[in-house]
Amino acid sequence: MLGTPGSIAGTVYGTIVVLGAVTAGSEVAHGIWRLAAIVDSTVLVLWIAHVYAHGTGEAIERGRRLDGAELFSVAHRELAIALAAVGPTAALVLGGLGVVKGSTALWLAVAVGLATLAVQGARYAALEGLGGLATAMSIGLNLAFGLVIVALKVFVAH
Repeated sequence: MLGTPGSIAGTVYGTIVVLGAVTAGSEVAHGIWRLAAIVDSTVLVLWIAHVYAHGTGEAIERGRRLDGAELFSVAHRELAIALAAVGPTAALVLGGLGVVKGSTALWLAVAVGLATLAVQGARYAALEGLGGLATAMSIGLNLAFGLVIVALKVFVAH
């Protein structure tokens, strides 16, 4: 969720993907475990796609295939996308285990995603040395992306 300075973009991207998957899959009749599988598989597929695309791009730039260490470096650099699913998935697992109701787990997963976006906005602002207003705008922009997805979830559910 926090990561390195270079992981902010991947975490934001991954979190938006997670929120979209939670929203899109929230009406699945097969339950909270199915939703967790949908979220995780969606993020995993997009992470693999990013690794493939960036690896291909780097190979073209270098004029040769990447070796194993170089491909591993690309995969590691893009890992924040996949790791963004950990917190929301943990919330869904709590629902699957019966620790909380399924609907509570769903909203907890969304809340974790929104909190992640807020933290990443604050991290970006701190790394850039932004002042108070610009920091608030950075956080607000990240939250706006997440809240649009939440609004879509509410709209679709009703």
